[in-house]
Amino acid sequence: MNTAWLLWGIFFSAAGLGIFIYGKRQKALIALVCGLVLMICPYFITNLVVLVVIGILLMILPWYVRV
Repeated sequence: MNTAWLLWGIFFSAAGLGIFIYGKRQKALIALVCGLVLMICPYFITNLVVLVVIGILLMILPWYVRV
């Protein structure tokens, strides 16, 4: 584990918490799930590039997919 991975993990977890709270208040299922996955995925993904790509996709997904 290096510093970059740790900082990106904290960033995506914090963004996931915000998206999760937004999804819960707005009753938006996609935002709720994406926020939850963003909070959990840094624990399981050890490759920095994969973490950044998946994190960015999960942050963008709720704004383009409306259910």
